[in-house]
Amino acid sequence: MIPKETEAEIVRLYHGERWPIGTIAGQLGLHHTTVQRVLRDTGVDPKIVAPRPSMADPFVPFIVEQLEKYPGLRSSRLFVMIKERGYPGGPDHLRRIVSRLRPKKPAEAFQRLRTMPGEQGQVDWAHFGKLQIGRAQRSLWTFVMVLSYSRRLFLRFFPGASMPFFVRGHVEAFADFGGVPRVLLYDNLKGAVLERHGDAIRFHPTLLAMSAHYRFEARPVAVARGNEKGRVERAIRYIREAFFAVRSFTDLADLNRQAAVWTTTAAIDRPWVEDRERTVRQAFEDERGILLPLPSEPFPAHERLEVEVGKTPYVRFDLNDYSIPHDRTQRTLVVFADLQQVRIADGNDVIATHVRSWDRGQQLEQRDHLERLADEKRRAREHRGLDRLARAARTSQAFLPPNVPGFSCAARADARRASAANRSWAAVSWVTLSDHQPAPPSLQWLCQGNDRSRRVRAAPLAL
Repeated sequence: MIPKETEAEIVRLYHGERWPIGTIAGQLGLHHTTVQRVLRDTGVDPKIVAPRPSMADPFVPFIVEQLEKYPGLRSSRLFVMIKERGYPGGPDHLRRIVSRLRPKKPAEAFQRLRTMPGEQGQVDWAHFGKLQIGRAQRSLWTFVMVLSYSRRLFLRFFPGASMPFFVRGHVEAFADFGGVPRVLLYDNLKGAVLERHGDAIRFHPTLLAMSAHYRFEARPVAVARGNEKGRVERAIRYIREAFFAVRSFTDLADLNRQAAVWTTTAAIDRPWVEDRERTVRQAFEDERGILLPLPSEPFPAHERLEVEVGKTPYVRFDLNDYSIPHDRTQRTLVVFADLQQVRIADGNDVIATHVRSWDRGQQLEQRDHLERLADEKRRAREHRGLDRLARAARTSQAFLPPNVPGFSCAARADARRASAANRSWAAVSWVTLSDHQPAPPSLQWLCQGNDRSRRVRAAPLAL
């Protein structure tokens, strides 16, 4: 579209200055068909502005016939069809002719819908680009709910559009309104409608559970009929233009704080569309008392995920690893998460609680989890070393301190009687063992060497 001032200039130059269409187009930097359209709209005789004869004229009846049968047929396909029939021109010229000959959809009039206070609300998601959090790049989505009567709106930004965020948006919107509208309109988004064939609709089970909890009716609009929820569509455009444009924020929490302030100040104090002398705040005060009351407890809005834990004491959730006690590995655990916290449960026991990270590839650990695992591994290493020593040199058991675990009293007594004469090498071997330096084969050689030397000294001399 061109400005109204340019259209007025075209009319003045054509009628007042008697400029030809080509001159007007060249001087104003417009295409000649744009000048022709403006003159045609002002009532100029079509014969005067009729286009010149074209090489596509012999093919016009064929093009019109095909467009009547197939109104959505693309000009690229028509170009191939008439090229096979001898059309000598190019695709760009044909594209302009097809756009002029294509049947126009008849203009559709819409009746303005009015709703009673507290009767209806409209819900939708809006995408606002990407959000960089550390190394993770997440989609920035906005949950928007509008009360159809007062135009009171609620918005909350989320790093995704999954079902848990969808539910949380409802819960926070109802709490912000102080009540629930009787009917909520949705388009056919996955959070509301899983499958649809005509009037046969399969709703998301979580949405049905939430609607039963808050006692409202979930009602999807017809397919490709966005005008049926035009209030939320206009509210999203209003948010883009009046709030989000050139908005700076530090993180998601800061953006939501700014949104909460904006919805309770500038957005609620704007003129009410039904009566410009009143504000949305005043209309909402009329509607607030008619909304359905809130239940005693809000609907649970946390994420729930069952995870399989391997050999390492970590649970993978939403691109990050969260530590758990080392004795809870190799089993199925349940993760409960909200926007701030991650809780990990084994049955009815909550075994770990972490602050939620929206980054990716992070290891979030609790100090006591690591300390207990390190202590367990230290004791295991001590047991493993003593077992290797016992297998390599059985007589070494007699010289271990009494508080060293892993050996029975009977085994120590047997070893002590078998090596009562070897106190000197025992002292040396225990000092060496305490330094954690020799390998078990070395100690085995030491013990066996002492036994051999004792047998040599006890043998009689041969005469």
